[in-house]
Amino acid sequence: QVQLVESGGGLVQPGGSLRLSCAASGLSLNFYAIGWFRQAPGKEREGVSCISSGGTVTYYRDSVKGRFTISRDNGKNKNAVYLQMNSLKLEDTADYYCARGPECSPDRYKYDLWGQGTQVTVSS
Repeated sequence: QVQLVESGGGLVQPGGSLRLSCAASGLSLNFYAIGWFRQAPGKEREGVSCISSGGTVTYYRDSVKGRFTISRDNGKNKNAVYLQMNSLKLEDTADYYCARGPECSPDRYKYDLWGQGTQVTVSS
């Protein structure tokens, strides 16, 4: 079964850190860009970060620049993309999704395969 699976979400205090993982099964991520998106209750899904297939192009939305870092491991036995989130803020609370696309873009409509999401809650 072809799917993306997110993990690493949880409850963290403001200023804390989490590392999200996006693992692929049934497919190789080597030839795809991967994007991270988030959706808070009552809000639109927004692009957070993305990385090109080769890892040379990245994107971060302004509100997470300097705090989040995206990386990927295309090694033979690893097929995953990570989102390191530091200095978390209350407004980072959302469900986080990874998705596969042809290029690194914050446009969610360019992605054709989505994971089920992982919940991130930042609260004191």
